[in-house]
Parts: sequence; C-alpha cells; structure tokens
Amino acid sequence: MAVLDVLLYPDPRLKQASKPVDIFDAALRDFVADLQETMLSGPPSVGIAAPQTGRLERIVLVDVSGKLKTPHHGFMTLINPEIISSDGSVLGREGCLSVPDYTGNVYRAERIALTAKDEFGLTRNYNFTGFEARAVQHEMDHLDGLLFLDRLVSRRDRFRRKVYKAPAH
Repeated sequence: MAVLDVLLYPDPRLKQASKPVDIFDAALRDFVADLQETMLSGPPSVGIAAPQTGRLERIVLVDVSGKLKTPHHGFMTLINPEIISSDGSVLGREGCLSVPDYTGNVYRAERIALTAKDEFGLTRNYNFTGFEARAVQHEMDHLDGLLFLDRLVSRRDRFRRKVYKAPAH
C-alpha cells in the first residue's frame, strides 16, 4: 500500500467531474487500499474521494465509526454511488483534506438512500442518516468537481481552522 498525495485547493483538478468505474479488478482493489491508507495517514478524516488524489473516477471511502454515538455502517467503499432519494435539510460544519485551512457551514439532506458498487463490483444499497449522510454527500460532491466551499451558506459561514495538520508527503 502507498500513501497518495492529496490535492489542495485551488488545484484545478478538484473542479473536474469524474468518470464511472467500469473495471473491477485487482488494480482497482489496490488503488482502494492506497486510498484507505491515505485517509488513515493524515489528520483525522471520515472520508476521501479518488479525485482528491488526482484519479478522476467515481470512488469514495467513508467511515464515521470513530464518532461516538453516531449510527454508521462501518468502513465503506462506494463506487459509482447514486443517491436514489433524500429527505430533510440540516445545517452542519464541514472540513476537508483538500481545504485544510478552513471549515464551513453547509446544508445537506438529513437522510439519503443510495446505491453503489463495492470494490468487487457487487451492488450495495444503503440508507444513511445524520452525520453519516452528511459525510457521504460531502465525498460524493468531489466526484462532480464540487467542494464544500461551493455550498457555503454565505461567505460569513467560512471559518479559518484553528488547529489542523495537513498530510505530510
């Protein structure tokens, strides 16, 4: 496994849309392992998307199990994810590995239903709520070239991060 470089805003590659994954092979599983290693090697993070490492494919990893009292599905590899339905709207603070100096207030759906493939190409269906739903939506935005900065309620809802150590590479 390898730790990959994380692209930082304003790198223009972060604004590009990703293409669907068509081949589910050992090379894909190796990349997913590298992506997980990258997520775990930096500051605490609940997710990462392939485009954040310069690979413009529809792959996200999410794991909110470290947040106490948060309902979760554990570690998930979501490939070609699609939101089938969403409900509610809630305001919450978000940060991002690719925007290490800021956090911001963003509205997200409170509940989502999603279908995705795993790293073996098997279709999985999920129902997410609360913080896990927020994390999944945040990571999925990367697949369409969006950052949380694009969804800020207003410019006043962007905050300089007090303590954050960017990944060393």
